[in-house]
Amino acid sequence: MAGYRIKTDPHRYLKNRDGVYQYVRRVPTSVADKDSRAPIIRISLKTNDLARAMTKRNEYESADDALWAMLKAGADGDKARALYDAAIKRAEAIGISYVPADRLLSFTDDALAARLNHVTGNPVEDAAMVGAARTPSVSVTQALKIYFDEITPDELTGKSEIQKKRWRAHKQRAIDHFVKIVSDMAIADITREDAQKFYKVWLQMITKPAKGKQPISASMGNRMMGGMRVLFAEYFKHMGDRDRPNPFRDLSFAEKVEKSRPPIPTDIIKGKFLTYGPLVSLNEEARGIVLAMIETGCRPSELCNITAEHIFLADKVPHILIAPRKDAADPREIKTASSVRKLPLVGIAHEVFKKHRNGFPRYKNKEDTLSATLNKYFKDNELFPKGAGYTVYSLRHSFEDRMKEAGLDDELRRMLMGHTVDRPRYGTGGSLEWRKEQMEKFTLPFDAAVI
Repeated sequence: MAGYRIKTDPHRYLKNRDGVYQYVRRVPTSVADKDSRAPIIRISLKTNDLARAMTKRNEYESADDALWAMLKAGADGDKARALYDAAIKRAEAIGISYVPADRLLSFTDDALAARLNHVTGNPVEDAAMVGAARTPSVSVTQALKIYFDEITPDELTGKSEIQKKRWRAHKQRAIDHFVKIVSDMAIADITREDAQKFYKVWLQMITKPAKGKQPISASMGNRMMGGMRVLFAEYFKHMGDRDRPNPFRDLSFAEKVEKSRPPIPTDIIKGKFLTYGPLVSLNEEARGIVLAMIETGCRPSELCNITAEHIFLADKVPHILIAPRKDAADPREIKTASSVRKLPLVGIAHEVFKKHRNGFPRYKNKEDTLSATLNKYFKDNELFPKGAGYTVYSLRHSFEDRMKEAGLDDELRRMLMGHTVDRPRYGTGGSLEWRKEQMEKFTLPFDAAVI
């Protein structure tokens, strides 16, 4: 079709004239009577650099594709979104960001004049210059779909399927609550009063919950308010209206320092975990993960997803590597950059990985299943100490306490735990041999039969 060249051609619509690249493209005959630039578009890209020219070409190409599609569609009501997007893209392609008409009132005379210089007499193109493209009525749930589909796909790169599902669920939860408490209204119509209504419901649940209900945490309330604040900001930034006042701004709750999970005492670890008996009826892979946690301090999710390529038993110092999974077909992120670390295998952890050389495939990408399995088993078999707050994760806190008691310095402890080191990091953090020597200071004795 005229005007549309196969996009695998990297040099499409590019002409070099006297060392400067131009965007040269034929207007499709189907819209030639509606596009004042017909029959041929010629725009200087004002660069002699091919890579930069290709980037700018892509912007013009995308803008024109959208503009022509909208023109052919007649820009009727069903194409309101396409009209709006096309106006924004057209403005951005010539170096001017789209601003709604009501916001132009605050512009200086010079800024307004710069826009009016681009007015051509074409109603569609001029809509971008003077902010006349009508903002489509997009509901909160529709805005969330746009957020997922168009704004944040890059954030999911490198995540496993379960990580993607969890990420979306966290975003979805705040929006679902807003729809239930306020309504699935047009996102552009949300007022400060609507945001305050949402805020007051969470304030009530934090400070004065209904009879028989436990108060929720301020952290939970902030996640709900933050979810709506981010959606509103990112949606309108995506639509070219980044300066729109956010009705959810400054609505948050004061968070108190929350009590961390208690560590499982060392005598209970030795008596109930490292001796034969209490863990015998737990399946081998779940048991292996528990035992490896004791002497590595790893997060359960890190051990669930470790694979053979990150287990180094034949090295001079046997160790495991906690790192992202780079397999394009089966990727996985880890919590933070500081979580990437090498951990020498000492004590029972070394024996566990001798048995599980390929990791724990039963629980790969199934950390929620592991958590439910272990917490149920520990409760049913009374393996947790008496008192509230204990989970399998408490073994990680026990590992940290044992490091402190053995006299390991703060920086090494943070590194082994995968926590951020609060100073510029130089070097590698010490050799594996040295780390192994330090970890052996607090390694616990064990009954090999427990493995």
